[in-house]
Amino acid sequence: MAKKDKAHVSETPATAVLRAAKVAFTEHPYEYLEHGGAQHSAAVLGFDPFTVVKTLVMQDQDAKPLIVLMHGNRTVSTKNLARQIGAKSVEPCKPEVAQRHSGYQVGGTSPFGTRRAMPVYVESSILDLPRICINGGRRGYLVGIDPQVCVQLLGAKPVQCALAE
Repeated sequence: MAKKDKAHVSETPATAVLRAAKVAFTEHPYEYLEHGGAQHSAAVLGFDPFTVVKTLVMQDQDAKPLIVLMHGNRTVSTKNLARQIGAKSVEPCKPEVAQRHSGYQVGGTSPFGTRRAMPVYVESSILDLPRICINGGRRGYLVGIDPQVCVQLLGAKPVQCALAE
């Protein structure tokens, strides 16, 4: 029996959405590290962590979920984010709540193909990049896309809430 090619990753809800929308993307599997985050995946794959985008599931004061797309080497100012989206407050969801909303395991959350439709906010400087790597729907798997896809497919609204890590 032939060994499977390690470079190919099986379809995820995220890649199914991208393929259905005829979005060109590159696949970047890597060795997942618990709590390694975007900094780890960037280091392993040789990417600038500024171009590796993390997908964060958060919630407002009414526990309504939302997604924030942030540079891998930045954190979200929840105060600035809340002010810009007209919320009283914003906080990260607990892992089990994030998983329930997105349908993805924490560490493998993609903004594409989520279980539940949620508003998506993207740090505005991400949209200035020529290309980004973002989770492809499983731990240890990034896809490379044009950042404008986030606006076109997800209706992502630009915000400015990045803090240096």
